[in-house]
Amino acid sequence: MELYLDSANLKEIEEAFKLGILNGLTTTPTFMQREGITDVDGMIIKLSKIVPVLQIEALGDTAEDVLAEAKRQLALGLDPTKTVFKIPVSLEGVRACRLLRNEGLLVNVHLVYTLQQAYMAMHAGATYVCPLVGRLQDQGHDALDLVAQIVDAVNDYGYDTKVMFSSVRNVEHVRNALNLGVHTITVPLKILKQLTENHFTTVGTEQFIHDTRLMTVKVREAINGINPLVSADTTLVDAIIKMTEYGFGAITIVNADGSLKGVFTDGDLRRKIQTDGRDVLSKKMSDFTFADAKSVEAGALLNDAAQILKATKVDTLLVTENGKPIGMLDIQDLEA
Repeated sequence: MELYLDSANLKEIEEAFKLGILNGLTTTPTFMQREGITDVDGMIIKLSKIVPVLQIEALGDTAEDVLAEAKRQLALGLDPTKTVFKIPVSLEGVRACRLLRNEGLLVNVHLVYTLQQAYMAMHAGATYVCPLVGRLQDQGHDALDLVAQIVDAVNDYGYDTKVMFSSVRNVEHVRNALNLGVHTITVPLKILKQLTENHFTTVGTEQFIHDTRLMTVKVREAINGINPLVSADTTLVDAIIKMTEYGFGAITIVNADGSLKGVFTDGDLRRKIQTDGRDVLSKKMSDFTFADAKSVEAGALLNDAAQILKATKVDTLLVTENGKPIGMLDIQDLEA
């Protein structure tokens, strides 16, 4: 099924065609008017240089007028093999379709709302016939049944016409078009962007990215460059203030020679206050004894750090390099 963009917004068009998967662009005078375009011919030429196939309106009161307008537009420099002229269905419209097809030009007979209109367009040799699904549904009609009937008519009678599903309002319309076997669909950019979206796909992708990061990123690359440490002669109150400033739930305590004395956590703080009361706040860090710090080497993979965090049931690890503390790795750093 061919996939077209339905737009006259130059920014949208440039964005969409960078995907490299679109077969062409459909546009209308109404779209252009809404975008404030006044140089219609200039816009048509610009678009023809961006898109593989451009479908534009050729209007006129008679079939001869439509043919003349199509030739005038071609004279602007359009490639007849990459330009489709859109003609509203009518008796003069289908006659114009036949005249353009006799000239070897491509035609989309659109604004189709009935099977009879589609039949006339196909019988006139239309390259595309274009029912407007969303507009029909707005009027309470079974638009999908009409599209199915048109597809059946193409298949049953062997018309060399592609059915274009248009007036697309939601992603469900795209699924409908695929199920009905239409040959072409034209969609606005906001719908195009939703066609690859799915919550479970997003969750799975995020899991793959997370797990790949664990296996390939080293601890030193994940820490934020802050090394939250204080000397052993720092008071507990000042250590708490520093811990808050650093934004960690733990702080490293070092001796005068820079060697590691221990790690003090917000959990340690709660336990000290519970056992010793408020008086503990006046003590220095050298007054405390520390359990062995839960640490990881800077050169280890995040996967190794994750295993340590899981086994020790802590939220923060001391990061060391050559025995010296160089930072902290928080459990949240594994999700970055």
